[in-house]
Amino acid sequence: MARRFSFAVFCVASFCVAFASVLQAQTPAAGSLKAGAATSNITPEIGGGIVGGFAPVPSTDIHDELHARCLVLDDGRTQVALVVCDLLGIHHEVSESARRRIEQQTGIPATHVLISATHTHSATSALGAPRYQLDIELDAYQQFVVQRIADGVQRAKNRLRPAELAFGTIDIPEHLFNRRWYMRDGTVPPNPFGTIDRVKMNPPAGSPDLLEPAGPIDPAVSIISVREPGGLGIAAFTAWSLHYVGGNSAASISADYFGMYCRELERLQAVPESAAPFVAMMANGTSGDINNINFRNPRPGKPPWEQMRFVAHDVAQKVHSSLATLKYRSDVILQAAWKDLEVGQRRPTPEQLHWADQLLTQPPPVPGKVDLPRVYAERVRSLESQPPTATIPLQTLLLGDVCIGTMPCEVFCEIGLEFRRRSPSQPAFLVSLGHGYFGYLPTPAQHQLGGYETWLGTNRLEVNASDKMLTALLEMAAVLQQVSEKGQRP
Repeated sequence: MARRFSFAVFCVASFCVAFASVLQAQTPAAGSLKAGAATSNITPEIGGGIVGGFAPVPSTDIHDELHARCLVLDDGRTQVALVVCDLLGIHHEVSESARRRIEQQTGIPATHVLISATHTHSATSALGAPRYQLDIELDAYQQFVVQRIADGVQRAKNRLRPAELAFGTIDIPEHLFNRRWYMRDGTVPPNPFGTIDRVKMNPPAGSPDLLEPAGPIDPAVSIISVREPGGLGIAAFTAWSLHYVGGNSAASISADYFGMYCRELERLQAVPESAAPFVAMMANGTSGDINNINFRNPRPGKPPWEQMRFVAHDVAQKVHSSLATLKYRSDVILQAAWKDLEVGQRRPTPEQLHWADQLLTQPPPVPGKVDLPRVYAERVRSLESQPPTATIPLQTLLLGDVCIGTMPCEVFCEIGLEFRRRSPSQPAFLVSLGHGYFGYLPTPAQHQLGGYETWLGTNRLEVNASDKMLTALLEMAAVLQQVSEKGQRP
């Protein structure tokens, strides 16, 4: 579908960046911030395929409902909306359609709406098929999700009331582990292409062959807390770099630890039933190489849901304890920027295509058994017709001093750490899986190490994609910061 967003051009350090709707940073009246929040149920019907593995499993039960959690902010001149969906990912057209509908229903510009997915591995897919092609016709579930997102934002806007906002971080490293490991020579098994990587994703836990993780973790929980002036909580938008927890019943729909965390934080806030409900939100930070498995010292097995609940409740308790200690303010200026960035896509080499063709002539695997080489041979063959570039949606929001960047990928935590460090607006953090799904996003250095996240078919964007996307986001953030500083001068 044709994009209907207005674009403006700004120059930063002699480099011109085109992106949408950077606001005129005219200071609203002090204390004019308003906020409203709501949830919208997006639970699918039982029977749809639960995604997260190589072969979807039909759902037979719903352990807990899935939601789109929505927050609307209004500084007296500008409105923005933040939406977090309990989904593995969302197709780009789901975001496009939802944001168009939100603009039509509420007047909030489409470029001012952040929609991301949590990456729960226990949800029916809103990615559709083909998941990487733009301008698709939405299936029935995707249309349902679009409508429910728009409804949630409408309800959140209906609840706008005077508010104040605070930002804080808490380091919670004890649940986070980099899942890519160096191993002793000769112990990394061949990948599906028959070659040997330098690192192994999810190696055998407790193995004596483990050497060291191939990357860091990002322990910071970023917290945007919104409350009535000096009073009841309205919402807490949080982001943390943990992929998911798992340990669930295989055929049960669930929001994973993201949903459990939200329910526990809402319980701890204890907002009276007579008041508008407090809405907790947990976005996926940059967790493309992070999970909850202690590979060096593996924990004993637990019953389904127990580890998920343990992590969720621990994080919720720590976030809850911090909210009252934060410094709140109501004189917050809101800004947003959008850019569609053209990024190269990987294409199979003649040698890779020859390998795929040879493998696909062999008999198919035993029914019900996953054959990874065959899976990747099919992916390689499908990538032959992939366009040379992809249009990648990037967005930055500036909420007072707080800068949020988004990328539509499973982003490695090194990239989030770099954005946090280099952003011209501080504090800053990244949200993954915003406005679409374009596979894993390793750094160029991690590409050189190989591993699951870099395999052709798991990864689709050019090797330098993360550098290009990060550069664009930092330039967008710099312009927002300059406009904000100019607008706030006496």
